[in-house]
Amino acid sequence: MCIFGIFLSFLSDFSYFCTTVMMNMNKKIIIPLVALLVVLAGGVVYLFLSLNAEKENTRQMQELAELDKKEMENEYREFANQYSEMMTKINNDSIIAQLTQEQLRTQQLLKELQQTKSHDAAEIARLKKELAQVRAVLREYVIQIDSLNRLNEHLTAENARVNSALAESNRQNEALTSEKASLTEKVAIAAQLDATGINFMPLNKKGKEEKKVSKAKQLKVDFTISRNVTAQSGMKTIYVRIITPTGSVLSAGTIPYENKNIEYSIKKQIEYNGETTPVTMFWNIHEVHSAGTYQVAIFCDGQMIGSKSFAVK
Repeated sequence: MCIFGIFLSFLSDFSYFCTTVMMNMNKKIIIPLVALLVVLAGGVVYLFLSLNAEKENTRQMQELAELDKKEMENEYREFANQYSEMMTKINNDSIIAQLTQEQLRTQQLLKELQQTKSHDAAEIARLKKELAQVRAVLREYVIQIDSLNRLNEHLTAENARVNSALAESNRQNEALTSEKASLTEKVAIAAQLDATGINFMPLNKKGKEEKKVSKAKQLKVDFTISRNVTAQSGMKTIYVRIITPTGSVLSAGTIPYENKNIEYSIKKQIEYNGETTPVTMFWNIHEVHSAGTYQVAIFCDGQMIGSKSFAVK
């Protein structure tokens, strides 16, 4: 029977008892007895309310404990996944073995947490302490791997320079020269920039889009240089080559490309740090241009990093 039912039963018995006593006792006895019974009834009410409040507080504490446990499980699961991701970014067998061991330990702790009841405060506290240690270890590995990758990038670039000089001065070891040349080529390809999201738009004198190129005062070219952590950071000169529908190039100078000099239309210097970089460039129109298909090509570091054709009215 619940506490409330017991309380109602008590009140019923109490009422019957008071009626019986009052019928059989005089006022001198009845008044103190009634007062005592009222105090007892108040105590029962207070006890009932206290038990209800304690029960509600226990329920709320249990809900908080469940939420805390779920959050810990999510963190353990996320840390285990991060170990997998880090193992794909490094070729060091020794470190990969260490990462595998730490991942297995993290997964074991997750399993222990999943099997632990949320009200087991001692075990939850232990696993929370273990979680803090896992977080600290993971942070150390992130720093270590980032440092190694940066060092490897520097060494790769340095090796490419040394091997190129060695190939010019020493042809005795053809096998070694071929292998190093292949490595140099792979590094150069990986470091090449990539221009994406190329847009071409005629503008009027107010800098707004002009639908008819014959009335335009400027040609706007914008694009995004994609993120490339292997590319060398620093100042980069970007060249844009615009070919009109008649086949002529809007020329501002020439640049070397594939063992010859070609005309370019616009150039701009940007600072590139390996992250996604938006670029916008303009060509000021000095003569009327005809409608048709315009071809836009973008160059950097002696390479064409993007191109696209646009039909303009």
